[in-house]
Amino acid sequence: MLEQFESKSQIFETAAHLFVDAAKKNIDKKGFFSVALTGGSSPIDLHKLLATDAYKSQVDWSKVFVFWGDERWVPLDDDLSNAKMSYETLLNHVPIPESNIFPMYKEGVDAEEYARTYEQILREKLKDVARLDFIFLGMGDDGHTASLFPGTEVLHEKDKWVDAYFLAPQDMYRITLTAPFINQAEKIVVITFGEKKAKALREVLQGENNPEQYPSQLLEPAEGELIFLVDDEAAQLLT
Repeated sequence: MLEQFESKSQIFETAAHLFVDAAKKNIDKKGFFSVALTGGSSPIDLHKLLATDAYKSQVDWSKVFVFWGDERWVPLDDDLSNAKMSYETLLNHVPIPESNIFPMYKEGVDAEEYARTYEQILREKLKDVARLDFIFLGMGDDGHTASLFPGTEVLHEKDKWVDAYFLAPQDMYRITLTAPFINQAEKIVVITFGEKKAKALREVLQGENNPEQYPSQLLEPAEGELIFLVDDEAAQLLT
């Protein structure tokens, strides 16, 4: 499903409503709500909106489990950390227990080892459900999503829920949810805006199947819902 808006603020309002509705539904149904946040600068205004009284008061944060879709393998106090950004813009401003937050980083271990640990954390917290209720994702100018970058081996992963690898062009390790696990989610919301995303969005949604070059094409939910929230600039090349 694709929903197109005139402004970023409309995207964020829609995304916030989707989040709150999913939280209420899942907490009522099974007693908890699991969400994976996305990184970069795109979700900052969304986080700030969710932290306002109008939205945060609608969610029982004591029953929310927060994970991440991916992370740069940097300490939690590094400005490149997705977790640091999420704490500063959202998590420090809502009444969520620290024990319910699971950053994709741990001091003293390597990325590959922690990827295995993170999968075990997910399995323990999600129990028999074995899937996330809600995942926020962005999409890069190159069509990547999470840390599923063009031409990387992780694109071919079939079994792991979480993987880590060295991304040579960025000279750093990345840790990420894999496409098969992302696709198990009940709801996947991809937030994409700006003219720079237009070419990739067209290729992802309407181009030939080429996930090696445009990894966001790997988003194919098994049973859940995939929603692209885009603005007019990002959608300008769609037919």
